[in-house]
Amino acid sequence: MKQNQLLLLSFITSICVILYQFFQWSLFDIFSFLMVPVMFLLFGFFIVITILAVVSLFKKRDWKPITIQVVTIVLLFIVPFNQIVLDLNFKLNQTEREKIIKMVVNGEIKPNVTDNSSLIHLPKKYDHLSAGGGDIVVEKTSNGYNILFFTFRGVLDGFSGFVYATTDQKPLKNAFDGDIKEINRMAKNWFFISSN
Repeated sequence: MKQNQLLLLSFITSICVILYQFFQWSLFDIFSFLMVPVMFLLFGFFIVITILAVVSLFKKRDWKPITIQVVTIVLLFIVPFNQIVLDLNFKLNQTEREKIIKMVVNGEIKPNVTDNSSLIHLPKKYDHLSAGGGDIVVEKTSNGYNILFFTFRGVLDGFSGFVYATTDQKPLKNAFDGDIKEINRMAKNWFFISSN
């Protein structure tokens, strides 16, 4: 393989891997079952190019491709891609989500999914606010509501999302019929939860 080709492939695979890290949950929401083979292909190709870059370093003394690969590997370990994406999602959509919360609390929108009395399918213009189909879950608490906007909605089980608690009290570990493993405060009344 020519040195310029290897350098170009190093750039391409590194950029693809980093973009994948940023957009993996959005892609998973769209393509679901296809993401596992795509992930294996992408990371497999990245590993092959890394091996070729190591060979090129020793055979041709070309350090550029391996430098790109090593920088990418370091970035994968030190940059909190998921946290960056979650923070952006939260900040960019908080105002619109709070509009939905007001509609729920005021009774303008109510559970509307026939087989689940706590599920609300959002109007089309708001369905981007909750992953996995534009549904939110509303749980009545003793003093108010907990409203879950999905960031990930597993096929069989497991989910994560932003919860608005009208009482500003942390959701319980068994909230939303889940086994909540992680609860983090995002802002006043807002929590991020994750279930397995």
